[in-house]
Parts: sequence; C-alpha cells; structure tokens
Amino acid sequence: MSITHASFLTQVRAYTEVDSNVLTDTLLDQFIRNTELDIAGKVDYDDIRKYVTAVTGTQRYLNVPDDCIIVRSIQVISSSTRDFLEKRDTSFMAEYNPTDATGLPKYFANWDDKNILFAPVPDQAYEIQLNYIKDPSHFNSTTDTFLSKHQENLLLYGVLVECFSYLKGPMDMYKLYQDKYNEETQAFMLAQTGRRRRSEYDNGVMRVPVQSPSPTN
Repeated sequence: MSITHASFLTQVRAYTEVDSNVLTDTLLDQFIRNTELDIAGKVDYDDIRKYVTAVTGTQRYLNVPDDCIIVRSIQVISSSTRDFLEKRDTSFMAEYNPTDATGLPKYFANWDDKNILFAPVPDQAYEIQLNYIKDPSHFNSTTDTFLSKHQENLLLYGVLVECFSYLKGPMDMYKLYQDKYNEETQAFMLAQTGRRRRSEYDNGVMRVPVQSPSPTN
C-alpha cells in the first residue's frame, strides 16, 4: 500500500524535526515537484516515456506536445523505413543550413521549450514519431503517482535534500540525504535498464553476442 500525501508530509517533518509553521504544505509540495522533475531528468523510467506521431508540414519548426519536457528521439516514418534524425544544437543548425534549404530532414534541435527545429527544412509533409519524456504526475493530496507508490524512499530523500538546503543546515544531514538520494537514483536507473533489457529479450529483439574466451584447465 502506497503512502498517503498527508503521511508523507508528516514523515518529512519528522525527519527534519521542523514543524508546519516553517515547512508548510505549500512549500513541501514545491519540494516534491522539484524532486519529481529532477528524477525525470536523470532516470528514463517507463511511466514517463511517451510516443506520439505527428506530421511536420513544410516549416522549420514543430510544436512539441504540451506535456513534453525532454525530446529523446525523432524518427521519420515512410512506408518501409524509420530513419532517426540526429540531434544537434542550434549553432550547428544555423551553420549547416543558413539558407533554409529544403529536403528530407536529417537533423533536429531544441529551439525552445515548445518547439524543435529541423534541417533541412521539410520539403513536404513527413510523418514522424516523437519519443519524449513527459511531465511527471505530481504527488499531492488527491493524486498518487508511480514514484509515491513504487519509489517512496527516492522521493523522500530528494525532498529531504530540498528541505535541508532550504533550512541551510546542518550540512552533515544535507550530505547524508544527498548521498542516499544519489544511491536510490542509481538503483532506480539500473532497475529500469534491467527491466527494459528483459522486455527486449522477451519480445525477440536481436542482441549482440558477447565473446567469451574458452575456459582453460
């Protein structure tokens, strides 16, 4: 059974030994949100992976979905192939295509938090698949989330790091929970990688054999 939002806030205040006059519900909710976004930026976990198809049009730019926070990859889809675009920065794009030449897109870049940029500029409407990290659900008084249900310690340690940073000490407690947060983040990352590899194996994805020397007597 997952922890309730009220119990989570009580737990945070117990760890910090600071009451709700200082660590208000509003403040702790912001710390929860900061932690959720930090985890999303570090761990590519299944619950926030999303795939959508779109059509490019013939403009340089494409609006990303409202819930997109990180574009992972883009594929151009044709009847028989799926070609990944290479990710570059905007400086490269300006140098590569200063005249806005058109053609089949080869590169993309993040223009801002709402738009991606193509080069060459699409010369026709192309179907694409956008693979991205979506804005994670927010754990609050009315909503349980994947993290609150399955990664309670990770969420807790991240919020405690936020708390001790805000409270400005003691530094040894800040470091303790920062280390615990890093350890839980790494463990979560490894668990997700292992889960994805098992899924690929079960679904028949071809794997590269590892060469192993023959044992010697």
